Amino acid sequence: MPEDCHWLQGLSEPVLMRDVDRYVDVLYHPSLLQLGIPNVKTEWHRYAADLNRVPDDIDASSVKGSANEAGLHRRGFHWVITTLNEQLMREPMSKEMHEKLVKLIYEPFHASLRQQYENLHKEGFKEIYHLDAHSMPSVGTKEHRDPGETRADIVVSDSHGKSSRPEFVDLIIAAYAKAGFKVAYNWPYYGGRVTEQYGSPQRGQHVVQVELNRSLYMDEATKKLKPEHQKVQEKILKALQMITQSSLIQGK
Repeated sequence: MPEDCHWLQGLSEPVLMRDVDRYVDVLYHPSLLQLGIPNVKTEWHRYAADLNRVPDDIDASSVKGSANEAGLHRRGFHWVITTLNEQLMREPMSKEMHEKLVKLIYEPFHASLRQQYENLHKEGFKEIYHLDAHSMPSVGTKEHRDPGETRADIVVSDSHGKSSRPEFVDLIIAAYAKAGFKVAYNWPYYGGRVTEQYGSPQRGQHVVQVELNRSLYMDEATKKLKPEHQKVQEKILKALQMITQSSLIQGK
């Protein structure tokens, strides 16, 4: 967390980690190493600056002087509340603070992501297949599209078919299902700003968001890792093996 984000200091661990993709890197890391998959991750806290949003996703409750009315982006680029409606920001930050966080967190991350794309293009890859890995609560809250609904193990989304060729989406759904996960498509998540910004099938960029149900690997109340996470790691490896070894990815 940036030291300047004083409103996040002193929060209890359950509140501070309420909506964080905690342990997603831990779960995917062994597979990324074993399969040699290029990757980019962030260690910045999403409440300070959410990298699956854009800097314009702010409102008068998060940034002073914003033209967007308060409440429009309560869980936008800067989170004002959690998904359980717990207050994070008591007052909006200054425009200067907002710009500082954009430069500190947003710009370096996306620069590294763009560099990854550039490197792959230079290596001669005409088609790039990108998994945007996240996590989600097991049950939708009042702040979600599916309040009270119990969710699948995996939710795959592609911005309503705009961010990827359908064959890649079908491959991902099949791979996670064969690995033992219950998979849903485009509900309750449609994709995010990452799929919107980088998913461009006409340019050979196929981006699919994959949400992992947190109850599979962590205690959602305490935010602690459960022993079952090792089985989830094994399933993820199986899914990624099927994806990377497919004729689509191999170009055959």
